[in-house]
Amino acid sequence: MLSPLVHDDPQTLGHYRLIARLGSGGMGTVYLGRSQRGRTVALKTLHPEFAAQREFRTRFQLEVDAARVIGGHHGAEVVDADALAETPWMATEYVLGLPLDDLVTVCGPLPGAATRAAGARLCGALAQLHGSHVVHRDLKPSNILITAQGPKIIDFGIARAAGDDRLTRTGAAAGTPAFMSPEQATGQEHTPAGDIFALAGVLVFASSGHGPFGTGQTADLLYRVRYSQPDLSQVPDELVGALERCLAKEPQERPTVQELGRHLGGIAGKFEDFLPDPVLAEILRRCGVAWEVPPPRLPAPPLGDSAPAPPEAARSVGRLHLTRRRALILGGGATLAAAAATGGAWALFRPDGASAAKQAPSPSSGKGAATAPKPNWQRRFGGESLQPAMTGDYVAVVRDGRLTTVDMEGEDAGTNRNVQDEPLVTDRGHFYGVSDELILHRVNAKTAAFGESVADLNDLELRDLNVHGPILIGAYKGTVVVQGMPKRGPDDTLKRHLVALDTETGKIRWRDKTEMGAKVAAAVRGTLILVDDIGRIWAIDMAKGKVTWSRKFDLLMDAGSSVGVDPDGHIYLGLDEIFALRVSDGKTIWRFGKGRSLQAPPGQKSKPYYGTPLYKKGIVYFLEPGTGVVALDARTGKLRWEAEAGWAVEVPPGAVPAAGDQYLYFPSRGSRLVTAFDLKTRAVKWVYIDPDKVLGPPTLMPHHGSHQLVVATDRRVLALPLK
Repeated sequence: MLSPLVHDDPQTLGHYRLIARLGSGGMGTVYLGRSQRGRTVALKTLHPEFAAQREFRTRFQLEVDAARVIGGHHGAEVVDADALAETPWMATEYVLGLPLDDLVTVCGPLPGAATRAAGARLCGALAQLHGSHVVHRDLKPSNILITAQGPKIIDFGIARAAGDDRLTRTGAAAGTPAFMSPEQATGQEHTPAGDIFALAGVLVFASSGHGPFGTGQTADLLYRVRYSQPDLSQVPDELVGALERCLAKEPQERPTVQELGRHLGGIAGKFEDFLPDPVLAEILRRCGVAWEVPPPRLPAPPLGDSAPAPPEAARSVGRLHLTRRRALILGGGATLAAAAATGGAWALFRPDGASAAKQAPSPSSGKGAATAPKPNWQRRFGGESLQPAMTGDYVAVVRDGRLTTVDMEGEDAGTNRNVQDEPLVTDRGHFYGVSDELILHRVNAKTAAFGESVADLNDLELRDLNVHGPILIGAYKGTVVVQGMPKRGPDDTLKRHLVALDTETGKIRWRDKTEMGAKVAAAVRGTLILVDDIGRIWAIDMAKGKVTWSRKFDLLMDAGSSVGVDPDGHIYLGLDEIFALRVSDGKTIWRFGKGRSLQAPPGQKSKPYYGTPLYKKGIVYFLEPGTGVVALDARTGKLRWEAEAGWAVEVPPGAVPAAGDQYLYFPSRGSRLVTAFDLKTRAVKWVYIDPDKVLGPPTLMPHHGSHQLVVATDRRVLALPLK
């Protein structure tokens, strides 16, 4: 989507006049440009700080070379490039299509036949690359554009010749964890078999709406990639066998790209014939963006101020008014009419940035549900996924190596490009983050700038599966906890080190070891509660750094998300039962749910769990799939009341609810983004419907000072009234 040029963007690159921004990431910016003869192109550039480094210029030249190898049939044709210019740039054709991740978000997963057709053509693209001894190394949904003629592979930023590891360095991007191969996750050579593994992950995503190893933080994803079996429960049966082979942990057990192509092929017809009508309509809608009136260039900020945020109207694409003439230019009136007749008209005429709140309640929202309120403000971000955090009056969003802070009016406060692509942690009104040089900093919430350094994490001699340095997992009362694996020792060790650092002195307060990746689930009364992915929960005395107790449950937990806490020294677990534990010794004080029937969502084969418990004024609230909203006495665990809610089965167990004075707010995935439940009437008050159909549940962050519920999805942040 188009964004306005900023004051210091160049006027031209080579022979091309810049029209607008198409996107910007941690490494560079992509512009929409036009030649003097009117040819429209996409221009990719490097940020100045990277252009000044020879290594990154070399990488950029390799990307240009790889893009030329794949050509215009399987990729975006390279029109021109200059890797030696002051601002290195590459001009490619402007592809009339949309990224696969956007397609699935807007239109839902592809049917089996469409997935096979896309997979067969992507095998042809990889065969062309591998035949020239080039491996992509970062194949993922956002790097695949879906057009009516077929898929195209883009973004060869870390592609290189097979066996060439000369350009690896500490902190450099090495791929995307959710779609990495096991060998890439451990720093080994990424061969063509690694691209096969990633392609299988892409096809799982295309056909099911989620990756084969779920979502989460980098450490969790990399562990699952190495040791867990892929989730193929929602993949069409005819694809399961082939994708299982492609996702084998050992490279030699995977099929070649030619073998996979033969398995997926054998379906005749044009690619567009396999695409559902809403997909074709969305492609057509996006084709018109390049011919819209471009947004005006933003002026320079006043002296001493940070760059102003784009006006709301300029942050997204202008309204798409398709005249009859423009419709003919984009593909003919018959195509436009067909899209409207098949129900795709909403995608053609819905303006970008329009309110996502449905003006009528969802059929499943509950009787008497009112119209959802419109957001007070909303911000859409580019990149793969958002990593949100809140402290004071600011929300911090990390995506693609860039940190942006937003105030409670939805305006940009500041930007920082030198951060690790991991969530920030908060403590005592401060953000803490890690720079690309692995320095732990206190972050200025208003400007997003790094303040004083707290500690050099390189001194801890920790790594994380050979890909990143140690990551932040929590903070509490002047202590930041980081996690990583020892740099020395067997590569197959599962031991992780937890290191607590004093935020004033940077000194190590204590160390602990855990078998699996851990997360901070709660902090109360001087005790840190940690949970890992295999059902272990334990407590650490923050002052002494000693484990005071630990327990193991026979169920996998969504670490840090299935735990509720109260200020009186109790935690509540949402598993196959609700458990209340004492923080002081870990003893169970009550449990609820034995003998009650839990209902699994349609199509889910795994055992259903209770929702994440929420404590509020002496009562513990949670969702029981199959029943609805349940309220228990926090002291005794006795049932206070329960309210029927069929939609409760749609809410994933790890979705963390929030509370206002009058309403409970339950996040979900898909179109039902937030459900407001009125505690007085014990009924749904309203449902906020999101047309983006997010893949995972949003993060809910109540801001009581402004009476707003800040909602962060994988693509945007918005604020709803909090009551």
